Amino acid sequence: MIFITQLIYVNEGSEAVFHDFEQRTIPLIKKYNGRLLFRLRPEKAAFIEINTDPPYEVHLVSFETEDDFKRFMGDEERKEFLYLKEQSIRSAVLIQGKQL
Repeated sequence: MIFITQLIYVNEGSEAVFHDFEQRTIPLIKKYNGRLLFRLRPEKAAFIEINTDPPYEVHLVSFETEDDFKRFMGDEERKEFLYLKEQSIRSAVLIQGKQL
């Protein structure tokens, strides 16, 4: 099993476009043996210490295998909506890990 953590930085004023992208693509995760474990929007007061811009959202997703994750990323339906992601996301950090 692999875990994907994503820190997402949204362009100011593009939150609705980002939400549209998520509504269309998050359900596809299950199709590839994945699970959205959590999705959160941290408030600035939640940070004990921060030395960078806080992300708009944080996602933690698990997939049975790395191939499942790659298949999700290459999903044709997901690709149809990448323009929404490109319009709304300033940057993202993707961290891949495994349970110890």
